[in-house]
Amino acid sequence: MNNNHFSLFVNVFHGRIAPEEAWLVGYGAIIEALQLEIPMPQKLSLISMKKRQYQSETWAVYTSRHKPEDSLYKHLVFALKYEGINLLFFKKMFENLSDAEVLEIIQVEPLGQYSRRIWFLYEWLMQKPLEVENLKSGNFIPLIENHLQYGVIQGLRSPRHRVINNLPGTVDFCPLISKTEKLEQYVHANLADKQTKYLKDFSKDILQRASSFLLLKDSKASFSIEGESPKSKRAVRWGQAMGQAGLRDLSKEELLRLQQLVIENPRFLELGFRTKGGFVGEHDRSTGEPIPDHISAKWEDLDRLISGFLETEKLLWKSEMNPVLVATAIAFGFVFIHPFEDGNGRIHRYLIHHILSRMNFSHQGIIFPVSAAILDKIHEYRKVLESHSLPLLDFIQWQETKDHNVNVLNQTADYYKYFDATKHAEFLFECVEVTIVEIIPREIEYLTKYDAFKRSIEDDYEMPDKLISLLVNFLEQNNGVLSRRARENEFANLNDREVQEIEIEFRRVFGDL
Repeated sequence: MNNNHFSLFVNVFHGRIAPEEAWLVGYGAIIEALQLEIPMPQKLSLISMKKRQYQSETWAVYTSRHKPEDSLYKHLVFALKYEGINLLFFKKMFENLSDAEVLEIIQVEPLGQYSRRIWFLYEWLMQKPLEVENLKSGNFIPLIENHLQYGVIQGLRSPRHRVINNLPGTVDFCPLISKTEKLEQYVHANLADKQTKYLKDFSKDILQRASSFLLLKDSKASFSIEGESPKSKRAVRWGQAMGQAGLRDLSKEELLRLQQLVIENPRFLELGFRTKGGFVGEHDRSTGEPIPDHISAKWEDLDRLISGFLETEKLLWKSEMNPVLVATAIAFGFVFIHPFEDGNGRIHRYLIHHILSRMNFSHQGIIFPVSAAILDKIHEYRKVLESHSLPLLDFIQWQETKDHNVNVLNQTADYYKYFDATKHAEFLFECVEVTIVEIIPREIEYLTKYDAFKRSIEDDYEMPDKLISLLVNFLEQNNGVLSRRARENEFANLNDREVQEIEIEFRRVFGDL
């Protein structure tokens, strides 16, 4: 191991063009040197020869004073210090090293904070102890460094390592989210408070009616994202289920119940957790061969993965972590595991509602229509899903089955336990912001104007509610003008002067919408 060279001078690396010729260090350098079976991190670290320090979306460039010595331990220290913890990396690296080699690493600086983190991570990830005596003194250090990644506030102390385990998850499911300028702005913007302050000025009746509409709107949007156009009855049924989000504890039984609500006709698929492989993608039209965009977790791993997922969900919703970050880890983690043959996408979006409601982010009494915002950003949504799924395809070995499904041949569970959810969190925050700033206010403003118009028509014409609703629909569809067909049929009792007055009143009330 000591003979390995880790620093690598690059200008192009794995298809990425470096901003300048520089030394690759940290996780990227170790993955390349040890040929670990994992995708490269979204952001790689370079040491500039020009004494410059800057960041881009895919590169973090440091000055020569940051360059580590060319040893595994020093590159690990650099990675932990500047890139944060990458659980998938550490799991694959530990599997690639002997216990003796791991001991050699942590004994370079046996009491150092980075050695203690590596030691803890080995015993936590591998679930076995090294032959090292417990530490008897020293300050406790957090595993996740607060300025780099989001962890739980109340971590568990490990006296053996003098480490506080503040990982936001369990050993069987623990996505991580890096702190970015964008995420920090969102976290400190207190979007939930903005929503509460905006809604407090409206009557309970308006909020209840808005909630009913937004519930149905969000249900239809969730189906539309899947390329489906459900019957109204089916959309209403799923909308009612979403309206109960956050009220019931998540469990395997609850997930099965949700799938049954999503799937109207189970004649052509097996309900329940998969007992075979699964993928998202297309089939070759001539051969039927699978063309995956995403390969689901192996069905043999589902019991343990879902158990870990549920334990982490319970840990996080009780934590003080930002609710949108928790919703990201749980909802995207579920859809990547893809435990069901069908219904995964809609349940994934339900889980966003579930977490935001359970952690009191959503205003009580009003649905949070995040699926509608996702539908408006459908291309970005697919892109952010693919940012995790597509790179993994190079590391999942599979063969085609007789029924043109996939049978995964290698061990893949870790790819679904430990993933970087940073991009997904940024995307979800964008959707939450659009929901709070645009979608909810737009619906409430519409209902407020509708009520004002309705009162005016009731006072002057004593028209029943059902007919007023129809009148508004016709006027909306025809830019504030009542069509000849409507005037000759449903509204034949109105004379020309009355029609003109109604049209003027409609444009006065609804003009800016």
